Amino acid sequence: MLDKFIDFWTTIHFVDIIEFFGTCAFAISGIRMASAKSLDWFGALVVGFVTATGGGTLRDLLLGVTPFWMLNSVYVWCTVLALFFVVLFRKQLVHLNSTFLWFDSIGLGLFVVVGTEKTMSLGYPFWVVVIMATITGIVGGIVRDIMINEIPAIFKQEWYALTCIFGVMIYYLLDFFGVGIIFTQIFCAASVFVIRLIANRYKLGLPTLKSEE
Repeated sequence: MLDKFIDFWTTIHFVDIIEFFGTCAFAISGIRMASAKSLDWFGALVVGFVTATGGGTLRDLLLGVTPFWMLNSVYVWCTVLALFFVVLFRKQLVHLNSTFLWFDSIGLGLFVVVGTEKTMSLGYPFWVVVIMATITGIVGGIVRDIMINEIPAIFKQEWYALTCIFGVMIYYLLDFFGVGIIFTQIFCAASVFVIRLIANRYKLGLPTLKSEE
């Protein structure tokens, strides 16, 4: 058992660490939303887990590979840790109105990197990478919002999916100029995070369709 644990931590790559942190961030955002709806611990755990794994699961199924969380229990434990984090710091999280936005934006940025990396490693073209990275970033949040009876953020006037697309473009641009992989991953995730916050701050969004009256 100990040997497997040691082997795991000696064979992971930087993108795996990004995925762990992304899982925790998205799980916290989901659990934070669940707590606002007064769900019990189990309900909050389910919402957090779905938020953290929903996008990656759909991505992996479309790419024809085993969903990532089924290969390693660390993602389940990330969600459990996220639950305890929210429980322990619930008072501080409640007082900080931007808590959800920050953790959701962090998760979005990190998961765009993960989706981009995984799809590129399988040899798919740019347009597929864009779609898979976007799916990785947004689907978990869509399912989360549906589960707690909220309108998904992607369907509102806000740059959400568009932020993911910008992130992939930034990743490809840095890769084209031969920038180091770790810097590219960090810069891409940070760019998505910043763009999301700016879009939210200045209410940047796409035009809405309105029915004729």
